[in-house]
Amino acid sequence: MADFDFDRVINRKGTHSFKYDGLEKVFGTNDVLPMWVADMDFAVPPAVSEAIRRRAEHPIYGYTFRPDAYYASIVNWMNKRHGWNIEKEWIQYSPGVVPVLNMVVQGITQPGDGVILQSPVYHPFFHAVNLNHRRLLNNRLKESENGTYVFDFDDLAEKAKEAKLLLLSNPHNPVGRSWNEEELRTLGEICAANDVLIVSDEIHADLTLPGYHHTPLASLSEEIAAHTITCMAPSKTFNLAGLSTSSVIISNSEKRKRFKEVIESLHLGMGNLFGMEASIAAYNHGEEWLDALLEYIRGNVDYARTFLAEKMPEVTLSPVEATYLLWLDFRRTGMGAEELKQFMTEEAKVGGNDGAMYGPGGEGFVRLNVACPRKIVEEAFERIYKALKKQRS
Repeated sequence: MADFDFDRVINRKGTHSFKYDGLEKVFGTNDVLPMWVADMDFAVPPAVSEAIRRRAEHPIYGYTFRPDAYYASIVNWMNKRHGWNIEKEWIQYSPGVVPVLNMVVQGITQPGDGVILQSPVYHPFFHAVNLNHRRLLNNRLKESENGTYVFDFDDLAEKAKEAKLLLLSNPHNPVGRSWNEEELRTLGEICAANDVLIVSDEIHADLTLPGYHHTPLASLSEEIAAHTITCMAPSKTFNLAGLSTSSVIISNSEKRKRFKEVIESLHLGMGNLFGMEASIAAYNHGEEWLDALLEYIRGNVDYARTFLAEKMPEVTLSPVEATYLLWLDFRRTGMGAEELKQFMTEEAKVGGNDGAMYGPGGEGFVRLNVACPRKIVEEAFERIYKALKKQRS
């Protein structure tokens, strides 16, 4: 395996990085360690940089189309990485996954229709429902004794009777679950029986950690696939979020036609020239880099878990099966939501995400991004530990 340097600290300030150059706007200060926005502080795979440089050498960046190589790279990746056999015709383009959530809400449902979410969940899911004037039906996740989150299927069966759409996070952001086949099959069958369409956000699919397995929801059966729109992208996997390139995989021809009409009506089909080149290079040549990345992230997660157990037992970490996002439970510290926000920003000086933004069930939690060099993770946890120690003294 090649030696990829994930320990290298890369200065991102002055690059218009939202994560770094947006600190003052979001936290009111630049004096916090930025561990919030879900992109990575690692250099992209060498093959991606080379592909972009090679294309940039041509001095004209005009309108382009996506060649067969683009679709073949996605088809091959899904088969090799996830055991999912898809067809080129199923793949539609989108500049991102969040736009898909909104396009499907707008194109498939009507104002007032019921849309199911499963909080605590990625906050743009709420925006897609509320800003489009749909009726939010919250099928809140349940916490087990060890902190693992599970679906509430009894509640889902009831909510599905009055819903048109379910927005699924698979793997789940922020709680870190890689839903297993049995869980997904039960969810899919409940939705199919009630003719509820599912948008399965699988943008973190490739970031399932060693020892766990990602199951694409639509791979489980033809009936479930007929009720599923799957969102995939190389952006989280290979740190390409700024290149605005994602895939929407729809096997049902009627639903695919309707989605394509929405894309065309908004004139979003052309896409990003460099995003296309980066996507092809990443899927064709990025697997070795990704395997090394996952081992490194697992090391960061293990470090955090050990540190908490030894020095901060009052703060617990939900089991992390996928993503590079830690879901930290501060409820035993006794801090309220506003107090916790102030503690993280002003005392610990660590810029995480306030759990309350992920909806009911997120209060008292902090989401922390550990896709960064180990020394930054170490500094973050030392800061939190010292701030808690000072608070208790």
